[in-house]
Amino acid sequence: MRHALAPGIGDPAGFELSQCDTQRNLSAQGRAQAEAIGRSFRERDVPIASVYSSRWCRALETAELMALSRVEPTPWLDSFFRQRSERGARTQTAREHIAAWHGPGNLLLVTHQVNITALTGGGVSSGEMIVVRPTGDSFQMVGRLNDE
Repeated sequence: MRHALAPGIGDPAGFELSQCDTQRNLSAQGRAQAEAIGRSFRERDVPIASVYSSRWCRALETAELMALSRVEPTPWLDSFFRQRSERGARTQTAREHIAAWHGPGNLLLVTHQVNITALTGGGVSSGEMIVVRPTGDSFQMVGRLNDE
């Protein structure tokens, strides 16, 4: 899943991972979007066993506002928008985690446009999800979900 609506592109100069006020963050519409997506999952009884998120504040806030499971911040979902050299390693680690998932219920990953494009070859809008099924040591795209 790409984080909910956070207007703009990338992060401002002086960005600090540990300081949300230096980052591009969710708008009021983005916070409402994240809450509505979580509500929709609960209304449909979609079983979410684990939630992993990028450590960027907009991704963490999206995951937390969805209120589907405890959120585990993880560096392998962090954006590499400004650190393109991290693309290969982060994408490979994400592929490995997706392929290894065998939990009861579904795994939800909240990340960024660049990460999803590297994983799937296509883009997503804010709050949109790509649904995949692990197949051996890779995965198969089986659908897309958005809040519209």
